[in-house]
Amino acid sequence: MQTETSTLWQNFLDSIYRDINPASFHTWFPDLVLLNIDNYQRKIRIQVPMPIHKRMLGENYYSLIEDTFFKLTGINYDIEFLLEEEQNQIVDNLQQEIFSTDSTLIEELWQSNLIPELNFDNYVVGDSNRLAKVAGMAVAEQPGKIHNPLFIYGKSGLGKTHLMHAIGNYIVDHSNKKVLYTTSDMFMNDYTGIANLENKNNTVEYANQFKSKYRNVDVLIIDDIQYLVGAEKTQQEFFHTFNALHQANKQIIISSDRSPDDLKILEERLRSRFMWGLPVDIYPPDFELRCKIIKQKLINTSIDNKLDEDVVEFIANSCQNDIRFLEGAINRLMAYTAMVVPDHIDLEFANEALKDFINKNIYSQNSIEGIQKTVADYYNITINDLKGKKKSANMAYPRIIGIYL
Repeated sequence: MQTETSTLWQNFLDSIYRDINPASFHTWFPDLVLLNIDNYQRKIRIQVPMPIHKRMLGENYYSLIEDTFFKLTGINYDIEFLLEEEQNQIVDNLQQEIFSTDSTLIEELWQSNLIPELNFDNYVVGDSNRLAKVAGMAVAEQPGKIHNPLFIYGKSGLGKTHLMHAIGNYIVDHSNKKVLYTTSDMFMNDYTGIANLENKNNTVEYANQFKSKYRNVDVLIIDDIQYLVGAEKTQQEFFHTFNALHQANKQIIISSDRSPDDLKILEERLRSRFMWGLPVDIYPPDFELRCKIIKQKLINTSIDNKLDEDVVEFIANSCQNDIRFLEGAINRLMAYTAMVVPDHIDLEFANEALKDFINKNIYSQNSIEGIQKTVADYYNITINDLKGKKKSANMAYPRIIGIYL
């Protein structure tokens, strides 16, 4: 253990020497002594020869020292500078802080922000999200070792957030890794809170807490990254957070409503880093997947086993692009059912229950005249042309479409 500590200290000094000019290094760093690395409190104590070293290192080099240790260890330590006469008191206090009366370590309660109900077991898979599910499972089984970062993108309401929570919950259940789920809004609010503090000491303390929260994790999951648009300082901080985690082989999972290439308004250096791992998209669910999702969400509900198959198909055909809309239709049907209490839910009942919720669906009545007019208008021809005997190429295709419809 002593050898590892000595190696770490030497690597630290070598890194500092490369990052600052030689004169500054030889003035402030050669006489420092590494006293203690406290992994419980995530604190490093360093002995300094004189009070001026304590002040200069704390005011001018603290961030550099902190970031250097993070790059070497993957842990965001607090740094404490001590004079020789202060050490004995610190050692006595340290023993009391680490152990409780029964010599059991007191562990900090960590909030991952994960929703336990969102897991792989109830994540319904189809052709539109199969690749994303496979990539998510690979990351969950080997966080930090494959597809880092994992960038999941697709339109709102397609299950990106469910998949991210499923990955996080799997990692928590199968390892002792620290996972944090957050959104870009939460990240931005935490960061801007630093600037809103008037007291300088409070600002430093809050900044350290911010770094500790977002960098002392094994897996960072951040949702809706596109909302960092326009927040230049927050983008810079996320850039540094991303770099620190990636260099330490910590897993990063990001979601967006657009691909990295389409996020033109984010900094180029951020977009390029999003491409380092695996960008994977989720498409709107097809009819078969929508039916599977509906049946999954009906399990253990009050209307389970009451629906005809054509009611499931009716909802699936009426809500084609958004899983949240599917959920809304199911909730609306359940509420209406609770009020009317039918023994059986057929297509007529479902149509009545959802008539104000679903404006358009595949079961709407069409007439031949309506189809003819729609096709003619779309291809900028007349209905007589569509029904006529001309065999020109510009008439053949619209006529085939009209017959098909």
